[in-house]
Amino acid sequence: MGCMQNKVLCSSQKAAGFAILDSKNVHISGLTSVDSRKWHISIERSSSVHASKLNIKAPKDSPNTDGIRIQHSTNVTIASSTIKTGDDCIGIGDGSKYININRIFCGPGYGISIGSLGENGIRETVEYVTIRRAHFYTTENGVRIKTWQGGHGYARHIRFERISFSNVIRPIIIDQYSCPPHQHCKNYSTAVEISNIVYNDLRGTTNGEIAVDLSCSESAPCKNIRMKDIHLDYGINGKIYDGHPKSHCLSVVQSWDEGNVYPNVPCLTRKLSY
Repeated sequence: MGCMQNKVLCSSQKAAGFAILDSKNVHISGLTSVDSRKWHISIERSSSVHASKLNIKAPKDSPNTDGIRIQHSTNVTIASSTIKTGDDCIGIGDGSKYININRIFCGPGYGISIGSLGENGIRETVEYVTIRRAHFYTTENGVRIKTWQGGHGYARHIRFERISFSNVIRPIIIDQYSCPPHQHCKNYSTAVEISNIVYNDLRGTTNGEIAVDLSCSESAPCKNIRMKDIHLDYGINGKIYDGHPKSHCLSVVQSWDEGNVYPNVPCLTRKLSY
Protein backbone atom coordinates (compact mmCIF):
# COMPACT_ATOMS: atom_id res chain seq x y z
CA MET A 1 0.00 0.00 0.00
CA GLY A 2 1.41 3.37 -0.96
CA CYS A 3 1.76 6.61 0.94
CA MET A 4 -1.22 8.24 -0.79
CA GLN A 5 -3.54 5.40 0.30
CA ASN A 6 -2.33 5.21 3.88
CA LYS A 7 -1.79 8.43 5.84
CA VAL A 8 -0.14 6.59 8.74
CA LEU A 9 2.41 5.07 6.37
CA CYS A 10 2.91 8.45 4.75
CA SER A 11 3.60 10.05 8.12
CA SER A 12 6.09 7.36 9.09
CA GLN A 13 8.02 7.82 5.87
CA LYS A 14 8.44 11.56 6.47
CA ALA A 15 8.06 12.14 2.73
CA ALA A 16 11.30 10.29 1.98
CA GLY A 17 12.31 10.37 -1.65
CA PHE A 18 13.30 6.68 -1.56
CA ALA A 19 12.40 4.27 1.25
CA ILE A 20 13.59 0.77 2.09
CA LEU A 21 11.05 -0.63 4.55
CA ASP A 22 10.72 -4.10 6.14
CA SER A 23 13.25 -5.55 3.71
CA LYS A 24 16.20 -7.98 3.68
CA ASN A 25 19.24 -8.41 1.45
CA VAL A 26 18.91 -5.12 -0.44
CA HIS A 27 21.65 -3.73 -2.72
CA ILE A 28 21.43 -0.30 -4.32
CA SER A 29 24.16 1.47 -6.28
CA GLY A 30 24.49 4.54 -8.45
CA LEU A 31 21.31 6.23 -7.21
CA THR A 32 21.03 10.03 -7.50
CA SER A 33 18.55 11.98 -5.36
CA VAL A 34 18.11 15.73 -5.83
CA ASP A 35 16.00 18.18 -3.78
CA SER A 36 13.88 15.66 -1.90
CA ARG A 37 11.02 17.19 0.08
CA LYS A 38 12.47 15.79 3.32
CA TRP A 39 14.68 12.73 3.82
CA HIS A 40 16.28 11.58 0.60
CA ILE A 41 16.70 7.92 1.55
CA SER A 42 15.06 6.18 4.50
CA ILE A 43 16.08 2.71 5.72
CA GLU A 44 13.67 1.36 8.34
CA ARG A 45 13.00 -2.05 9.90
CA SER A 46 15.38 -3.69 7.45
CA SER A 47 18.49 -5.88 7.54
CA SER A 48 21.47 -6.63 5.30
CA VAL A 49 21.25 -3.43 3.25
CA HIS A 50 24.22 -2.32 1.13
CA ALA A 51 24.13 1.08 -0.58
CA SER A 52 27.03 2.53 -2.55
CA LYS A 53 27.92 5.20 -5.09
CA LEU A 54 25.00 7.41 -4.02
CA ASN A 55 24.84 11.07 -5.05
CA ILE A 56 22.52 13.13 -2.85
CA LYS A 57 21.99 16.88 -3.21
CA ALA A 58 19.82 19.56 -1.60
CA PRO A 59 20.33 23.29 -0.93
CA LYS A 60 22.34 23.97 2.22
CA ASP A 61 19.51 26.12 3.61
CA SER A 62 16.80 23.44 3.16
CA PRO A 63 15.62 22.10 6.57
CA ASN A 64 15.03 18.41 7.35
CA THR A 65 16.59 17.23 4.10
CA ASP A 66 18.64 14.44 5.67
CA GLY A 67 20.63 12.50 3.12
CA ILE A 68 20.12 9.04 4.62
CA ARG A 69 18.14 8.13 7.72
CA ILE A 70 18.59 4.68 9.32
CA GLN A 71 16.22 3.35 12.01
CA HIS A 72 15.33 -0.07 13.47
CA SER A 73 17.75 -1.74 11.08
CA THR A 74 20.76 -4.07 11.31
CA ASN A 75 23.76 -4.84 9.12
CA VAL A 76 23.56 -1.69 7.00
CA THR A 77 26.52 -0.48 4.91
CA ILE A 78 26.70 2.94 3.23
CA ALA A 79 29.83 3.33 1.10
CA SER A 80 31.57 5.51 -1.48
CA SER A 81 28.91 8.23 -1.62
CA THR A 82 28.62 12.02 -1.85
CA ILE A 83 26.00 13.79 0.26
CA LYS A 84 25.31 17.54 0.19
CA THR A 85 22.20 18.61 2.12
CA GLY A 86 20.65 21.15 4.47
CA ASP A 87 20.56 18.72 7.40
CA ASP A 88 22.38 15.55 8.49
CA CYS A 89 24.27 13.82 5.71
CA ILE A 90 23.51 10.57 7.56
CA GLY A 91 21.33 10.17 10.65
CA ILE A 92 21.49 6.94 12.63
CA GLY A 93 18.44 6.58 14.85
CA ASP A 94 16.76 4.22 17.30
CA GLY A 95 17.17 0.49 16.84
CA SER A 96 20.24 0.75 14.60
CA LYS A 97 22.82 -2.01 15.10
CA TYR A 98 25.89 -3.10 13.14
CA ILE A 99 26.05 -0.04 10.89
CA ASN A 100 29.10 0.53 8.67
CA ILE A 101 29.66 3.94 7.05
CA ASN A 102 32.71 4.08 4.77
CA ARG A 103 34.19 6.59 2.30
CA ILE A 104 31.58 9.35 2.55
CA PHE A 105 31.99 12.94 1.33
CA CYS A 106 29.67 15.11 3.44
CA GLY A 107 29.09 18.81 2.94
CA PRO A 108 27.44 21.15 3.15
CA GLY A 109 25.13 19.87 5.88
CA TYR A 110 25.09 18.97 9.55
CA GLY A 111 27.52 16.06 9.44
CA ILE A 112 26.88 12.47 10.51
CA SER A 113 24.74 12.08 13.62
CA ILE A 114 23.97 9.29 16.04
CA GLY A 115 20.53 10.33 17.23
CA SER A 116 18.90 12.26 18.41
CA LEU A 117 17.86 9.65 21.00
CA GLY A 118 15.49 9.67 23.98
CA GLU A 119 13.08 12.46 23.04
CA ASN A 120 10.02 12.70 25.31
CA GLY A 121 11.61 10.37 27.86
CA ILE A 122 11.43 7.25 25.71
CA ARG A 123 13.98 4.43 25.55
CA GLU A 124 16.09 4.32 22.38
CA THR A 125 19.26 2.44 21.51
CA VAL A 126 22.10 2.45 18.97
CA GLU A 127 25.14 0.15 19.04
CA TYR A 128 28.01 -1.24 16.99
CA VAL A 129 28.45 1.60 14.53
CA THR A 130 31.66 2.26 12.57
CA ILE A 131 32.22 5.46 10.59
CA ARG A 132 35.47 5.31 8.65
CA ARG A 133 37.22 7.35 5.94
CA ALA A 134 34.68 10.16 5.86
CA HIS A 135 35.51 13.70 4.75
CA PHE A 136 33.50 16.67 6.01
CA TYR A 137 33.61 19.93 4.06
CA THR A 138 32.10 23.21 5.35
CA THR A 139 29.62 21.38 7.58
CA GLU A 140 28.09 22.69 10.81
CA ASN A 141 29.08 19.50 12.62
CA GLY A 142 31.38 16.60 11.94
CA VAL A 143 30.67 13.45 13.94
CA ARG A 144 27.96 13.93 16.54
CA ILE A 145 26.16 11.89 19.18
CA LYS A 146 22.99 13.66 20.27
CA THR A 147 20.49 12.75 23.00
CA TRP A 148 17.59 14.41 24.80
CA GLN A 149 17.39 15.22 28.48
CA GLY A 150 15.26 12.72 30.41
CA GLY A 151 15.61 9.90 27.90
CA HIS A 152 16.49 6.25 28.46
CA GLY A 153 18.53 3.67 26.58
CA TYR A 154 22.08 3.76 25.26
CA ALA A 155 24.52 4.62 22.47
CA ARG A 156 27.53 2.33 22.72
CA HIS A 157 30.33 0.59 20.81
CA ILE A 158 30.73 3.38 18.25
CA ARG A 159 33.96 3.98 16.31
CA PHE A 160 35.04 7.04 14.32
CA GLU A 161 38.23 6.34 12.36
CA ARG A 162 40.40 7.99 9.68
CA ILE A 163 38.19 11.05 9.32
CA SER A 164 39.16 14.44 7.87
CA PHE A 165 37.58 17.88 8.26
CA SER A 166 37.78 21.08 6.21
CA ASN A 167 36.19 24.27 7.59
CA VAL A 168 33.94 22.39 10.01
CA ILE A 169 32.50 24.46 12.85
CA ARG A 170 32.17 21.64 15.43
CA PRO A 171 34.16 18.57 14.34
CA ILE A 172 33.61 16.30 17.37
CA ILE A 173 30.48 16.52 19.51
CA ILE A 174 28.65 14.61 22.20
CA ASP A 175 25.57 16.63 23.16
CA GLN A 176 23.29 15.23 25.87
CA TYR A 177 21.41 18.47 26.44
CA SER A 178 18.91 18.57 23.59
CA CYS A 179 15.59 20.01 24.65
CA PRO A 180 12.62 21.72 22.95
CA PRO A 181 13.47 25.07 21.35
CA HIS A 182 12.90 28.26 23.34
CA GLN A 183 12.64 26.30 26.59
CA HIS A 184 14.99 26.08 29.56
CA CYS A 185 16.86 22.78 29.37
CA LYS A 186 16.34 21.13 32.77
CA ASN A 187 18.83 18.60 34.13
CA TYR A 188 16.81 15.39 34.46
CA SER A 189 17.69 12.42 36.67
CA THR A 190 17.75 10.03 33.69
CA ALA A 191 19.67 10.06 30.42
CA VAL A 192 20.61 7.91 27.46
CA GLU A 193 23.86 6.21 28.50
CA ILE A 194 26.87 6.78 26.22
CA SER A 195 29.83 4.41 26.48
CA ASN A 196 32.62 2.70 24.55
CA ILE A 197 33.21 5.42 21.97
CA VAL A 198 36.48 5.45 20.00
CA TYR A 199 37.91 8.39 18.02
CA ASN A 200 41.02 7.34 16.09
CA ASP A 201 42.95 9.39 13.51
CA LEU A 202 40.70 12.45 13.08
CA ARG A 203 42.39 15.45 11.45
CA GLY A 204 41.68 18.72 9.69
CA THR A 205 40.55 22.29 10.20
CA THR A 206 37.80 23.98 12.15
CA ASN A 207 36.52 27.54 11.83
CA GLY A 208 34.72 27.36 15.16
CA GLU A 209 35.87 28.03 18.71
CA ILE A 210 35.19 24.59 20.25
CA ALA A 211 36.67 21.78 18.18
CA VAL A 212 35.95 18.97 20.66
CA ASP A 213 32.77 19.25 22.74
CA LEU A 214 31.91 16.42 25.12
CA SER A 215 28.80 17.65 26.96
CA CYS A 216 27.59 14.58 28.82
CA SER A 217 24.76 14.13 31.28
CA GLU A 218 25.50 14.80 34.94
CA SER A 219 23.09 12.01 35.92
CA ALA A 220 24.64 9.42 33.57
CA PRO A 221 28.21 10.47 32.67
CA CYS A 222 29.82 9.29 29.45
CA LYS A 223 32.33 6.54 30.10
CA ASN A 224 35.05 4.71 28.23
CA ILE A 225 35.61 7.48 25.69
CA ARG A 226 38.94 6.88 23.90
CA MET A 227 40.82 9.28 21.65
CA LYS A 228 43.97 8.57 19.66
CA ASP A 229 45.83 10.77 17.17
CA ILE A 230 43.51 13.76 16.92
CA HIS A 231 44.74 17.00 15.33
CA LEU A 232 42.38 19.90 14.64
CA ASP A 233 43.78 23.28 13.61
CA TYR A 234 42.04 26.58 13.14
CA GLY A 235 41.80 27.19 9.41
CA ILE A 236 39.66 28.33 6.49
CA ASN A 237 39.74 27.11 2.88
CA GLY A 238 42.72 24.88 3.47
CA LYS A 239 44.84 27.59 5.10
CA ILE A 240 46.00 27.33 8.71
CA TYR A 241 45.67 30.55 10.73
CA ASP A 242 46.88 31.65 14.12
CA GLY A 243 44.50 30.58 16.82
CA HIS A 244 44.01 27.66 19.11
CA PRO A 245 40.83 25.59 18.96
CA LYS A 246 39.47 24.68 22.36
CA SER A 247 37.81 21.66 23.90
CA HIS A 248 34.97 21.38 26.39
CA CYS A 249 34.25 18.52 28.78
CA LEU A 250 31.37 17.84 31.14
CA SER A 251 30.67 14.61 33.02
CA VAL A 252 33.14 12.30 31.28
CA VAL A 253 34.59 9.47 33.41
CA GLN A 254 36.85 6.42 32.95
CA SER A 255 38.13 7.78 29.64
CA TRP A 256 41.59 8.29 28.16
CA ASP A 257 43.74 9.40 25.24
CA GLU A 258 46.81 8.08 23.43
CA GLY A 259 49.24 9.52 20.91
CA ASN A 260 48.87 13.17 19.97
CA VAL A 261 45.51 14.74 20.82
CA TYR A 262 45.08 18.41 19.89
CA PRO A 263 43.39 20.38 21.22
CA ASN A 264 44.01 18.83 24.60
CA VAL A 265 40.90 17.28 26.14
CA PRO A 266 41.36 17.66 29.92
CA CYS A 267 38.78 15.10 31.02
CA LEU A 268 40.75 12.28 29.35
CA THR A 269 43.43 10.45 31.32
CA ARG A 270 46.72 9.89 29.52
CA LYS A 271 47.26 6.20 28.75
CA LEU A 272 50.14 4.48 26.98
CA SER A 273 48.04 1.98 25.02
CA TYR A 274 44.57 0.57 24.56
